[in-house]
Amino acid sequence: MKSLVAEKPMGASILDREKQMVEFRVFAYDKKGVSLLIKSGEEEQLVTMKQEEPHIYSTVVEGKGLELLYKYRIKEEGDFPDPCSHYQPQGIHGFSQVVDHDTYQWQDDHWEGLELEEMIIYEMHVGTFTPKGTFRAAVDRLDYLLDLGINTLELMPVVQTPGKWNWGYDGANFFSVNNNYGDPDDLKFLVDSCHQKGISVLLDVVYNHLGPEGNYLPVYGPYFTDKYDTPWGSAVNFDDEYCNKTRQMVLENLRHWLEVYRFDGLRLDAVNAIKDESLLHILQEIASLTKDLSQRLGRKKWVIAETDENDVKVINPPQNGGYGIDAQWMDDLHHTIHTILTGEDKGYYMDYGKIEGLVKLYKNYLYTGEYSHFWGRDRGTDAHINPGRQFVVALQTHDQVGNRAKGERLSSLVDYNYVKTAAGLIFFSPYVPLIFMGEEYAEKNPFLFFTDFEDSQLKEAVSQGRRKEFEKFGWEDISDPEEDDTFYRSRLTPPEKWNQQNRWMFNFYRDLINLRKTNFVLKALDKTNLTVSVQRETRVVEILRQRGGKKLVGLFNLGKNDTYHHHTGKCLLSSEWKLYGGAQQEGEGSSRLLKGSMVILEL
Repeated sequence: MKSLVAEKPMGASILDREKQMVEFRVFAYDKKGVSLLIKSGEEEQLVTMKQEEPHIYSTVVEGKGLELLYKYRIKEEGDFPDPCSHYQPQGIHGFSQVVDHDTYQWQDDHWEGLELEEMIIYEMHVGTFTPKGTFRAAVDRLDYLLDLGINTLELMPVVQTPGKWNWGYDGANFFSVNNNYGDPDDLKFLVDSCHQKGISVLLDVVYNHLGPEGNYLPVYGPYFTDKYDTPWGSAVNFDDEYCNKTRQMVLENLRHWLEVYRFDGLRLDAVNAIKDESLLHILQEIASLTKDLSQRLGRKKWVIAETDENDVKVINPPQNGGYGIDAQWMDDLHHTIHTILTGEDKGYYMDYGKIEGLVKLYKNYLYTGEYSHFWGRDRGTDAHINPGRQFVVALQTHDQVGNRAKGERLSSLVDYNYVKTAAGLIFFSPYVPLIFMGEEYAEKNPFLFFTDFEDSQLKEAVSQGRRKEFEKFGWEDISDPEEDDTFYRSRLTPPEKWNQQNRWMFNFYRDLINLRKTNFVLKALDKTNLTVSVQRETRVVEILRQRGGKKLVGLFNLGKNDTYHHHTGKCLLSSEWKLYGGAQQEGEGSSRLLKGSMVILEL
């Protein structure tokens, strides 16, 4: 299938700024007529749209301003927001607004982007990252991220959602900027500010579904199909009749974020839920367009997929039968570390918990075709030849924290020392590390699932559905997503309110990140010059990494007792140093490996 991104875009496009000339285009399948409804103050004006080709309606408005509020009136059906709206200042059900993207004055012309291998990713929910919860407020904390050592910021979805707050995965369209966080220029200012400070910015986007409220795409045409069942109902239409319009919309959306807003890459949510049996899969088109944009713009652009299938087809190049996505999240490492530390064995955790799995995980998925008891089938493919830069690993993410009944972070589930050691397992790996906001200082506030739907029946359905979802984990006392307190309890603790343990953990993460970024051996994401051994009885993990004649060994005691090791060498980092809450002086090493502690030695 030929790529459709080069076609004339839908939505509102400014043709002439001086004449205030704006063109409006919309795909409205098999309708009796479409008009443009313009709103100025309390006055409304209706403009007839012509059908320029079957199912495509358009019109040009002149002299009415460049921030017009508008809706489309579909004859005999009603007034609806633009499905390609760039901004909904009045919310998901309100009027769309024309956005003049050329008025923002970018200051990042020097920026070329980062390589995947360089990235230290920080996942952020804009609404809970600061007390104000806005794009501009996040800019004020960029120096904090620099001090920590972060060079890549990943924003959870920022499209318009219902109500005052949401995780972002209930987006009502693909293009809009959430008015709770700011306007389009505020988002550009955040990206621009990051680039000026040497921080790359990724955006989480959702192409597998839209939210249950405010999704007006079905009004306009066959953007969804009943060919497939998904957890959200009808699947996004990538391969059924008129799928070309959906594919064009998604590819134009990719260009929108990467070019107009200058994001350095996209994280694709749950691509395993994208159903497409076309000869050219939509993921391959996404990967191809990203590479084209990177080359044309002279900036590194990346696309990273989330998938639970452990399938290298997603990241393998097209010549090897793959889709060509640059990297993917690998949850097997998280699940293994989490279950070793917590002992949890419900839900998908039933497939994990064996410490021996770590031997395989530093070179491959854990499941490479073995039978999964949770899925009830064989799961996974062999990824041992895929380079480490193709995998993003984390100790905590919004999914793994927020999709718990009480939203507990790891720092609330296990002892402080084990959290430090678990973080060491992530940063000593040959993969791209990601941390979830608050992890860096052992935040104790939960990160809960919160929504603010406007439909009363939907509110109740979401609350009940959340309780039912957690039955398989045996969790009770679930926080109601629709209660305001659920959101407020999920906000981060400001640094001025940190306790001593928070400061110790921040020191540890800062130095661990710095070692990862600067050490000759660790900053090379090499799976081949690496060996892992596990002492089953003591639960000590030993990882040896080598490069260019230099050797590093990481020792991680996940057991309940102190033990000893025989290695001698320069101690580069120990979780037992005083500035991290331990009893040893900085630079000091010991053959005694305390329970829950870790040490990195240069041999």
